[in-house]
Amino acid sequence: MHTAYLTHPLCRKHEAGPFHPECPERLAAIDDRLHAAHLYDHLHHFHQSAQASRDELLRVHDAAYVDRIFALAPTAGLIQLDPDTAMNPHSLGAALHAAGAAIEAVERVIGGEVQNAFCAVRPPGHHAGRASSGGFCIFNNVACAAAHALEAHGLARLAIVDFDVHHGNGTEEIFRNDPRVLFVSTFQHPFYPHCGADTVSDHIVNVPLPAGTTGAAYREAFEARVLPALERFRPELILLSAGFDGHREDDMAHFNLVEADYAWITEQVRAVARAHAADRIVSVLEGGYHLNALGRSAAAHIKALAGL
Repeated sequence: MHTAYLTHPLCRKHEAGPFHPECPERLAAIDDRLHAAHLYDHLHHFHQSAQASRDELLRVHDAAYVDRIFALAPTAGLIQLDPDTAMNPHSLGAALHAAGAAIEAVERVIGGEVQNAFCAVRPPGHHAGRASSGGFCIFNNVACAAAHALEAHGLARLAIVDFDVHHGNGTEEIFRNDPRVLFVSTFQHPFYPHCGADTVSDHIVNVPLPAGTTGAAYREAFEARVLPALERFRPELILLSAGFDGHREDDMAHFNLVEADYAWITEQVRAVARAHAADRIVSVLEGGYHLNALGRSAAAHIKALAGL
């Protein structure tokens, strides 16, 4: 099994202000845990991911929105895009490389260079809509990757599985009218971003779960709702919005998942990928804000991806 690990140095220079939970230390926590667990050397490392081009961004974002982000990018200090999302002088570059890493991962996986990939990138992406930032997200990284797979490689069906504790509202908005994309999101409800539970669609499967959801309850819901939807859809590629903020130690939300649950999710998705997608998975980091829990959970996820 060959698993790629994609990132870029600028992803550690984006900062949204003192004490902001979406901090550069998140990527260091993942790297540190990969070293401690002796996983780092088993991965194929690509630490200079390309930037997403304007045309690649415009597959999922409105031109006026992209222009606004470029125009607002500061040369000093911080600017607020919305109450949760800020940019420093490195943020535009980080966001372009984050989206670019997801696109590059698709290229490497579909091209057969690696079997699957994990993108250790920030800012995250799944709350960014066609014309809006939100929830720490500037460009929608996983959506850029999905659109690239569809347009550049002509895939007929791909699935996005979002297991962040927050609903992937930006991703749902972007692909709401595209039946080539099965979007599945498990999330705490009611909770930020306060949507998703009422969606009715043949290719959008939202699984709202209450605060206090345990690993056992989560697995039961995943087996009842997510896995049958994936099996029916038979995706040719699976993308993961990999959020680890449902961990019981993460105080950004109120799930009670642990590392073994993230490994289990990964193993279930890999089984579907083996059956329908030539084992092809691209995973893109979303949330996870308790540094120790994030490092352990991401390492468990990556270990399962790599089949180690």
